[in-house]
This record gives sequence, C-alpha cells and structure tokens, in this order.
Amino acid sequence: MLMSTSLLSAFALFAFVSSITPGPNNTMLLASGVNFGFRRSIPHALGISVGFMVLVISVGLGLGEVFKALPWAYTALRYIGAAYLLYLAWKIATSSAMSDDTDGKRKPMTFLAAAVFQWVNPKAWVMALGAITTYTPAEGYFTNVLVIAVVFAVVNLPSVCVWAGCGTGLRNILREPRWLKIFNGSMAGLLVLSLYPMFFAG
Repeated sequence: MLMSTSLLSAFALFAFVSSITPGPNNTMLLASGVNFGFRRSIPHALGISVGFMVLVISVGLGLGEVFKALPWAYTALRYIGAAYLLYLAWKIATSSAMSDDTDGKRKPMTFLAAAVFQWVNPKAWVMALGAITTYTPAEGYFTNVLVIAVVFAVVNLPSVCVWAGCGTGLRNILREPRWLKIFNGSMAGLLVLSLYPMFFAG
C-alpha cells in the first residue's frame, strides 16, 4: 500500500527544504558553478541526486540497523567523511583563477565522485535517516522506500541545480582573481563549518 497523498505532500516539502538549504553538496555546487560554469557542473549535480537515492534505498533496506548493531562502523564513517570534507575544502580554497583553466587541468567533480561522496556526507545521512524513520509507512514498506527514494531524487536535482546556477551567475563578478580567491576561501570555510553539527550538536 502506497503512502497517503497527505503524507507524500509532507515528505515532498521535507525533501525540498532539506535539499535546498545549505550543506556540503550545495556549497560545493555553488563553488563549481563559479569555477566551471553550469554545464560542466551538471554531472556533479546528477551524481548527488543519484548517489543520494541509492543511499536512501540502502538505509531503507536495513543499513541503518547495521550501524545500530555496529556503532563503531558509523563512527568510522563519520570520521572518514570529515577527513574527506576537509580535503575538499582545501581543494576549493587553493583553486586557481578561472582564467588559469585554459589547459583543461582543472576539472569539476565527476558524476561517480559526487555519487560516492553521499556515503560520507553527514547531511545526506541525516536526510536519509529522517526520511526513512519519519515518512515511510510500515504497510507496503519496501514499495514506500522506493517511492521515498525516487521522490527525493526528483525534488533534489532541481534544488541542487539552483546552487550551481547561482554560482554560474556570479562568474562575471568573480573573474577578478582576488575576489575569486576570497569566494573560494569562504566556501571552504563553510564546508569546514558544516562539520560542526556532526561533532558538537546534540
């Protein structure tokens, strides 16, 4: 039995709010839009949505229970994710000016890298666990998990693309290397700041 229309509407709102608000994915897409433009950031955005959909399905099929049984595994994943976020923050902070990309050596995050990143993204885990535990009815559970995952992906993709689009809109303003350096440094700082709730909140 599929979830009710009212529950689905409530979940869609949750999916939109959690997808559009700032977090590691959106911060990186904003920076990608500035540094590479919207078109080259599309694989990154698609990787986020598809990777997150797979994560939601995995959590719904019992991965969350595995972490309850093996809390050390979840702790290890959190620290791996934190380390990777710090690495990405460093990469953004040290990114060169847009005009330096003529040799094609600088590349945006790939589809696969963005998809795999969801597994170490603290916000993605909170969103996935929240969706499964709060909005998935017990009756027709497996089908509803798939509905939750697909709806989340459909809502998530345009939401994260907004951030890449905003970054693209800032490209002309940030063509001055000094301002681009300040912007990239700010985005790196926000990525580091996004680790705060994982270690200090609650």
